[in-house]
Order: sequence, then structure tokens, then C-alpha cells
Amino acid sequence: MEDPFVVAGRVLGSRLFVGTGKFSAHEVMRDAVLASGAEIVTVALRRVDLHRAGAGDVLDFVPPGVRLLPNTSGAVDADEAVRLARLGRAGTGTDWVKLEVTPDPRTLAPDPVDTLRAAERLVAEGFTVLPYCPADPVLCRRLEEAGCATVMPLGAWIGSNRGLRTRDAIEVIVAQAGVPVVVDAGLGVPSDAAEAMEVGADAVLVNTAIAVSRDPVAMARAFALATEAGRLGYLAGLGTVGAATAADASSPLTGFLGALTPGGTPAASSGPAPGRPGAPAGGRLAGSGCDERRRERTGAVAGGGER
Repeated sequence: MEDPFVVAGRVLGSRLFVGTGKFSAHEVMRDAVLASGAEIVTVALRRVDLHRAGAGDVLDFVPPGVRLLPNTSGAVDADEAVRLARLGRAGTGTDWVKLEVTPDPRTLAPDPVDTLRAAERLVAEGFTVLPYCPADPVLCRRLEEAGCATVMPLGAWIGSNRGLRTRDAIEVIVAQAGVPVVVDAGLGVPSDAAEAMEVGADAVLVNTAIAVSRDPVAMARAFALATEAGRLGYLAGLGTVGAATAADASSPLTGFLGALTPGGTPAASSGPAPGRPGAPAGGRLAGSGCDERRRERTGAVAGGGER
């Protein structure tokens, strides 16, 4: 199925972005990135030795062929974010930047006002901007109009592993977006990534859920498979959701017993079977204690009583 994923003119084969923080060792991070199949990894500029004075820097463990996406993590306002982005471009040679402006240390919630301000300035300076932002449809539209290459609304608080808490807003953002929508932050298990993809997100970014798992390499692979499955489900066309109190059988519920009786006709119910007062041909005792209790329970539910 033709389904190209294009960011700023670059065709990507993987819809999973991976972060590089919180891993127990750089070697584990490298192996997890390889297992994920990710073609883009993010790295906080505050963690990078831009002078490359010694070995052992996180950049030395980014697998060959994987594109680096420096981020401005830790910036508390637009000015600091722009300054970090400029340093990152000078030190890494890439003009791609994941824009983060998070002044609140408790929630690390992105500042919508300064995120937009910083995005406008960075786009004007020739950066390819991928902004981390609240799941706000209006803000996402403004960021797209400012020239951002993607929008990256949060699924939940950074590092919380709480899943897709912003699903309804993500659906609106996807419906209106003219640039890729990358759900970033808060996804905790592979099924969260699948859910984000099922509602139409173009990609997901995962860090903490992989890095702090018992086996980061296996978890990275699990997220990769979940991302692919969710995208395929979205493309296939999800079924409609029925009412909570109704079911829609996938197989016929009537007429199938007839084929099991001699002559191919349904068993007749012509009254009580011999020697069993009150019992129909089907074998269930009419007026039995089971039926009485069933009616009592049904009545209790219909009347709003407790079961």
C-alpha cells in the first residue's frame, strides 16, 4: 500500500521517532534505536558536547544513517529556545530542530505563546521546525501557518507514560492539519502508539516508555510494530463503534439449530415433554428457579437496583 511519510521534503520509512534520554547507557540507547527502525532520533542540546572535546558523547552512539533532531529541551522562553537552536545548528550541522519551550518544571507543559513566537523566528532564520505543543487545534493551525514542518501535540505530560489522554483533540488536529501530526510525549505502552496512529496521527515520538522498561531493545521493537499496526488499521478504515448497550452479531443467531435436527427442520415446541411437567421440548424447565432468578435480576437492572 502506497503510504509515503514526508517531513520537509524528506521521505521517511519509519513513523516512529525515538528520544535518547533516560537510557541506562549509551550502548543500550544505540541498540534500542536500531531495534526500533527509527530514522529520526531527538537529543537534548543541553546534553551534547558541541565542542566534541572527548569520546563518549551521546552523538557518538547515534547509529549511522539516523537523522539527528536536536531539541531545545529546558528552554523557558522563546529567546532561550532560539539561542539553543542556533547553537545546535552550529554544533551539529543540521537546521532541523525540535522546538520545546517548557517554563513549568512540574508539568513541563509547553508554553503556547512563546512556542509560537520562537517558531516564527526560527522559520524566518531558515530552520526546519518541529514544535512540541499542547494538543490545541487553534495553536496547531497557527504553527502550521507560521511555516512549521510538523506539529507535535502531546499525548500526556512528558515522561508520564499515561497514554493518549488528548485523543479527542488529536482527532481534530489531524482532521485540519496540512502538515504531519506527530504525537509526542506521554505514550506509555505500545498500544498507546497504535491508538494514536489509528486516529490518524502520521507518527509518534517515544522516549521514556522505551528507556525505562526492563528491556529497552525489546520495547523499542514492540513500539515499532504497534506504530505500523496502528497506521495500517487507520488506512484500512476502522469499523464504526456501536452503542454501549447493543450488540451486532457477526454470525446469524436464528435458524441454525434446524440443520441439526432430523429432517432439517427446527425442533418443535408443542408443550411439556412426557413425564416432565412444565418442561418444553428444548429441555429447560419453564418457571424453574433459574428463570425466576433471571427475571428478578432483569427487573432489578431495569429498575435501577443494584445487582
